[in-house]
Amino acid sequence: MGFLAGRDVLVAGAGVTGRSVVEALLAAGASVTVTDASADRLDALGQLTPGVALVPGLDAPPAGVDLVVTSPGWRPGGPLFTAAAGAGVEVIGEVELAWRMGLELADPPAWLAVTGTNGKTTTVGMLESVLHAAGIDAVACGNVGLPVVDALLAGHRVLAVELSSFQLHWSPSVRPFAGVLLNLAEDHLDWHGGFEEYAAAKAGVLTGEVAVGNADDPVVSRLLSRAPARTRVGFTLGEPAEGQLGVLDGQLVDRAFGPGAVLLGVDEVRPTGPPGVADALAAAALARAHGVPVEAVAAGLRGFRPGAHRAELVAEVGGVVYVNDSKATNPHAAEASLRAHDSVVWIAGGLLKGASVEELVRAQAHRLRGAVLIGADREVIAEALHRRAPSVPLAVLDDATMVDAVRAARSMARPGDAVLLAPAAASMDMFTDYAHRGHAFAEAVRELAVPPRSGGPSRS
Repeated sequence: MGFLAGRDVLVAGAGVTGRSVVEALLAAGASVTVTDASADRLDALGQLTPGVALVPGLDAPPAGVDLVVTSPGWRPGGPLFTAAAGAGVEVIGEVELAWRMGLELADPPAWLAVTGTNGKTTTVGMLESVLHAAGIDAVACGNVGLPVVDALLAGHRVLAVELSSFQLHWSPSVRPFAGVLLNLAEDHLDWHGGFEEYAAAKAGVLTGEVAVGNADDPVVSRLLSRAPARTRVGFTLGEPAEGQLGVLDGQLVDRAFGPGAVLLGVDEVRPTGPPGVADALAAAALARAHGVPVEAVAAGLRGFRPGAHRAELVAEVGGVVYVNDSKATNPHAAEASLRAHDSVVWIAGGLLKGASVEELVRAQAHRLRGAVLIGADREVIAEALHRRAPSVPLAVLDDATMVDAVRAARSMARPGDAVLLAPAAASMDMFTDYAHRGHAFAEAVRELAVPPRSGGPSRS
């Protein structure tokens, strides 16, 4: 890549994203230095990608560096980036790097981008399924797991890009052909410094040719109305106006890219419930913006199945269903999860990341049979429940395992209830990630579901 050849580039972060960035930079002819707080990660990277300089814990770019490429989670106010700004060295993220590399291609891929507080991974998965149903060479990438630089260099024609607020912050010039903002609620406020900064980062997805936004979310609607895109499209769970996608007579309907085109029935969408339908409308809007016919949209959405740890039914024991929604890592996602059930024993807690649970508790208290609270911010959630739902029984567990939490929930539940893991918080205080937390919940439920052995000696 011409703009990288001969440049001296510092890569901040030696994880999965950093490794892909290093490989792309080396292939483009750049000289690469990598820094990370973990010497073990640096050693592992050095073994896989020889020819790079490895320097742990840098607080400033080395002399001669004229570009820094950071992994998305690194905070913008850190000393390395402050020093880079003071030295006039540009800092970008891996997504921005991929975008600039794509601009140098004779026939770059189309970017269809998805962001929002919740539903990103489901929507990107739906979009990928729809694009494949249309026979398009497409891949889901970005925050979903596959670095965008890898997807770009693999030569795919369409990139279904999931973008976090971190990635968007570090991607100042990315202009996807079509981008959707699914929803906005408090999340990652500790990283961004406040809700306005978080929302501004998310709005970066609306800067391309087609901007799509949730018409039922007032903050998103305001941002969509200000978007510089040539075409602005809304989606709604109600009847769609002209220029929107929505729901009419139990059908998903497109009144933006077709004259009232019927896509498929609400009851055919997975995951079920309002969040799943909203995600399907968003995915359909992006696909239709790219010219995908109605038949392929319907086939792709019918064929999609959500990933693990997203409203996943684990078991039914004694008339109680146990549901793993460990992916509900903030209050907005947890509220959507709670709305799918009439009577719930709620397992919640972890790292709230500065978000408030007051509105969630106020709005959903009538559904709660009880609540089991674990993790670092369990007392914060307990205080909200005491204020907003004082009659709801609580079990606030100190130094608890997931087995302890499931047992406590079982003791509260009655036939017809759901025991729902929807933590409203991040997992890293107790678990490696949300998947680890979800696996722990599923294992605890399966242990509960195993009947006691019979045939042994009786005890009296």
